[in-house]
Amino acid sequence: MASLTPEIGTDLTDLRRATNQAPPLVGHNVVTGDAVLTEALRVHGSPDLADDLAALGAEAGSAEAREHGMLANEFHPELINYDRYGNRVDDVRFHPSWHWLMERAVGYGLQAAPWTSSAPDAHLRRAAGFYAWSQTEPGHLCPISMTYAAVPALRVDPTRAEEWSPRLASTTYDPRLLPAGEKLGALAGMGMTEKQGGSDVRANVTTATPTGTDGEYVLHGHKWFTSAPTNDVFLVLAQTEGGVSCFVVPRVLPDGSRNDLDVVRLKDKLGNRSNASSELEFRGTWAQRLGDEGRGVRTIIEMVAATRLDCVLGSSALMRRALSEAAWHVEHRSAFGSRLAEKPLMQNVVADLAVESAAATTLAMRLAAAVDRADDPHEAALRRIALPLAKFWVCKRTPMMVAEALECLGGNGYVEESGMPLLFRESPLNSIWEGSGNVNALDVLRALGREPEVLEAWITEVGHTRGEDPHLDRAIEGVLEMLADTTAAEMSARRLAGQMAACLQGSLLVRYGSPDVAAAFCATRLGPAYGGTLGTLPPSAAVARIAASAAPQVG
Repeated sequence: MASLTPEIGTDLTDLRRATNQAPPLVGHNVVTGDAVLTEALRVHGSPDLADDLAALGAEAGSAEAREHGMLANEFHPELINYDRYGNRVDDVRFHPSWHWLMERAVGYGLQAAPWTSSAPDAHLRRAAGFYAWSQTEPGHLCPISMTYAAVPALRVDPTRAEEWSPRLASTTYDPRLLPAGEKLGALAGMGMTEKQGGSDVRANVTTATPTGTDGEYVLHGHKWFTSAPTNDVFLVLAQTEGGVSCFVVPRVLPDGSRNDLDVVRLKDKLGNRSNASSELEFRGTWAQRLGDEGRGVRTIIEMVAATRLDCVLGSSALMRRALSEAAWHVEHRSAFGSRLAEKPLMQNVVADLAVESAAATTLAMRLAAAVDRADDPHEAALRRIALPLAKFWVCKRTPMMVAEALECLGGNGYVEESGMPLLFRESPLNSIWEGSGNVNALDVLRALGREPEVLEAWITEVGHTRGEDPHLDRAIEGVLEMLADTTAAEMSARRLAGQMAACLQGSLLVRYGSPDVAAAFCATRLGPAYGGTLGTLPPSAAVARIAASAAPQVG
């Protein structure tokens, strides 16, 4: 009888060789290779803006950045409460990949650099960079975002702003624990929510007692959720005799001693695991008041508005990264006799993912451009209403979109090495950060009720495309009918916010986007037959062209 050993050996060799697998998505430029992003920069910014961000885009799409992003999430931050001698230090130990990512994010000016720039489109440039760099790893962008958002809040007090803004705007990453005056750059955080109140910050119980020196207080209390406890300064809310007030709390005092700011523990979170989110306790913590007593919520609201923009940018980035991974996979995977990318139904799915991503990116960049034109009344009013609209709608749709992109990879998308589980765990976060869906929907109602100019701004913005698409026209009319019926305003707040946001997205796509994408968006998101499931574009949609345009170009 002939031996079977050679045949078994041959079979084993074949088993060890992987075929029909998509290679890792590396070596693409996430800025210049993103047609939706580059078109938005062309429309709203200077002609060479995308080229200015090409180096960032190339590094964000590199194998090195992908590896650092995975490592920063695999090795979580570790809280070190005491040093070897028993001294309270409350330090956080990060993996070196965290510092690699942070060094580049700061170096590219993604934190507070726009606030000290004279460029006419500094905030748009930063927003595009934030969106692109977020595709490396989203967690480390939390301290970057808070640093960006701190500057407009600090400006309520010129003295505090002059002290901190140049440090926060520095493009040198300096993680050393030193007095801020001795550092090459600084980062900021904020502490608002407490365990008994959450979003109801007026229920805060942390107290601030004057020391007798003008503007100086000591704090006693806690904060339930404060990210990046190793940052250099925090804006926090506390109760004074005059009501809820805002305070500047440095981590290290000017004499070099550590402020009495205790990190109780780090949160064990669903996602965002590379970022250290903590519970803080104040035990006689030294602070300086920012703004007047009793005006704390109004003072810090500028910080909230800026971080809400970053929530929209971050969610848009997750969508784009998920779309890229899905489109890349189906281009390189074959089944049932041809590539997945050639299958009509898969083309429909990828095209619908591309439509969702394009709508989110286009709206995010429009909002960023409004920051650069804050002195324009229309832009200011549009930003006021469109930020909570976009925060509600874009962030709410991200988990569904990322889950569909993950499914394109099948079982491969469910394993950690693909990077898709990281994106999926991250996908609900921005809908919770800086106000959940209900908080933002109610903020829309508040703005409409108190500031008539915001509705005028929305009507003006969507009115640019009246008559261009019948689905869009009918959807706008539907919004106006909803606004006229105030009998169940709060009950219908989510529906109103979603429709207003979708109309704004549709209008922007009709004005600035691909005609194929705009038509597909309006026919589905604003049409009468849309069931909410991705991959259900109508036969009239140019699914093959839209899907092909979403595929990343490597090399």
